[in-house]
Amino acid sequence: MIELLGLLLVIQGAGGLINRLAGSTNPSWFVQLHLLPPQQHIAASAVLLAVGAAVLFAGQARKRRRDHL
Repeated sequence: MIELLGLLLVIQGAGGLINRLAGSTNPSWFVQLHLLPPQQHIAASAVLLAVGAAVLFAGQARKRRRDHL
């Protein structure tokens, strides 16, 4: 379940970041682009990407640690 949350955060962050860096102004399904002012889109997307990656790595480390016991 934790991996699903991490994957969702990575997709939202990476997608929003790519969307903004590509200069797209079309409506998108990236949540942070609808909730935050345009000045915060890139920073919020980068934070979501980083947090999602951290959650994924933590979930994998937890799974490996549990398997070794």
